[in-house]
Amino acid sequence: MQQNKPSRAARWKRLWRLICGCRRYFFYTILATLLAALFAYLSPLVISFTVDSIVGDKAMSLPGWLQGWIDGMGGRDFLAANLWIPGLAVLLAQGLNGVCAYCRGRFSAMGGEGLSKALRDALYRRLVRAPYAWHKASSTGDLVQRCTSDVETVRRFMQMQMMEVVRTIVMALVALSIMWPIHRELTLIACSLLPLLLVFSFFYSKGVEKQFLTVDESEGAMTTALQENLTGMRVVRTFARQNEELEKFTKLNQDFRAKALKLNNLMGVYWGSSDIMGYMQIALVLLAGIYLAVRGDISLGTVMLFSTYSSMLTFPMRQLGRILADLVKADVSLKRLDEILTAPQEDEPGKGLTPAIQGGVEFKDVSFAYPDGGEILHHVDFAIAPGETIGILGSTGSGKSTLVHLLQRLYAPTEGQVCIDGVDVADIRRDYLRRHVGIVLQEPFLFSRTIGENIALGDPSATQEERFDAARTACVHDVIESFSEGYDTMVGERGVTLSGGQKQRVAIARMLVQKTPICIFDDSLSAVDAETDAAIREALLQRDTGTTILISHRISTLRGADHILVLENGRIIQRGTHRELAAQEGLYRRICTIQNELDAAQEGGVAV
Repeated sequence: MQQNKPSRAARWKRLWRLICGCRRYFFYTILATLLAALFAYLSPLVISFTVDSIVGDKAMSLPGWLQGWIDGMGGRDFLAANLWIPGLAVLLAQGLNGVCAYCRGRFSAMGGEGLSKALRDALYRRLVRAPYAWHKASSTGDLVQRCTSDVETVRRFMQMQMMEVVRTIVMALVALSIMWPIHRELTLIACSLLPLLLVFSFFYSKGVEKQFLTVDESEGAMTTALQENLTGMRVVRTFARQNEELEKFTKLNQDFRAKALKLNNLMGVYWGSSDIMGYMQIALVLLAGIYLAVRGDISLGTVMLFSTYSSMLTFPMRQLGRILADLVKADVSLKRLDEILTAPQEDEPGKGLTPAIQGGVEFKDVSFAYPDGGEILHHVDFAIAPGETIGILGSTGSGKSTLVHLLQRLYAPTEGQVCIDGVDVADIRRDYLRRHVGIVLQEPFLFSRTIGENIALGDPSATQEERFDAARTACVHDVIESFSEGYDTMVGERGVTLSGGQKQRVAIARMLVQKTPICIFDDSLSAVDAETDAAIREALLQRDTGTTILISHRISTLRGADHILVLENGRIIQRGTHRELAAQEGLYRRICTIQNELDAAQEGGVAV
């Protein structure tokens, strides 16, 4: 995967732009948090006032409008005779606090879920539009882990800890604004351990940042191994590698467990230490408050007020460590997500043309090299007239599949031009080009849907008879009909319920339904027997499939082609008809001789 390194600010700005549809919920949450904090601090004030100025004899010190309202009811004597009134005020304050807390939870949940939906949509849009080369360099399991676990980490921070930041700041400011005018020395004592807690929280967050990245990467490796084993279960069982793969996964799981435990131990140290500091802070306030009350400097209600406010101030500040830790976790996750959100996209650098495609193909002095490897094709030149069939033969790694990748613009040539009907494919709109160039790969991919739905992917508007006709050409219609549910038979993940040859023939039918003017068979008959291979080729000849490119290792598959190209080390070393190439000294003749001898030996019953 390409490593993009935008700044931290750029990452969070990009996230903020993505969640434009649910920002209002975060603003509502902040408002509810502010109100909840104010109502939370109101209850201790009412209790302190009741103890000092209603039950006790301390002079009332209230805002003018409130003092006038109380005097109108009968003053202190009336409140002393009706203590249910301050009790009701406390109950009302707590009730309003509860309502605001409910609104805060509701709006934060709506904002968090809206964020995760927007983020997942943006990630998936980016993934489906990323270039083929980018996906080849990426791990599927790691991408899945980023789009699930990392999204959840960011959501959890924005939904919970971001609001805790607001709550902590508000509660600290409100508490200090109330405590400072009442008694400055006791306020300083109530804040004495807060600087130490802040410093401790900062260093804790730095340690979490480093450890969380290793935990996240370890989880990604474990997810990749799980995904590979589940999708490759047939191979694992075929080679009896259950024990080896179990051992491999166990090691990855142990590594993840060890790193996660180290992170949890770090968190345990912080929470334990911050608990000690929090309770020490409350104890200091109580001791100092009692001492000052005995001296007569403050009232009992003030001691109660400060002890309550001290806990309400200390423990939210204690949360700062968790907030900072979750911030660095979210930043690590967002950095990993940002590598997807800033991944290159298949844009349209050319003219975006949509010409009528007849099927003429021409490679003009084409060379190609992968970004991370050596040159694959060297000055390849050939032309195919509309309606012709061309065969391509070559050893593994000779560049056969690369040719068709260039034709579909999965890659761009480093030199030369690839043209269709005289138009450079770079100037043809990408989706239009691929709708007119059909391809069947050696290892076709089938979705977990019915066989009929898989075939219909080629052209959803095709009639049932057209799908049946394509299946007959691919020699798979009778096979499908033999299943108990016919075309409604569900295909397992990646087509696991079908044999290799059946998957290839379903993929051929899917491509034929498209009715593309250019059809490419990239060694897509390798899993079928020779008799079925011949039957499919005969059916293709009777069906007007336009320009056809056959890539194969079988001479029998290629012998009917109008022209055959022989590739070796990325160069065309021979070209001609089957008859011409079989008469020439070279690679084609040697392969032809070997395959003829093998066929003769098998027909004669000789063990090969």
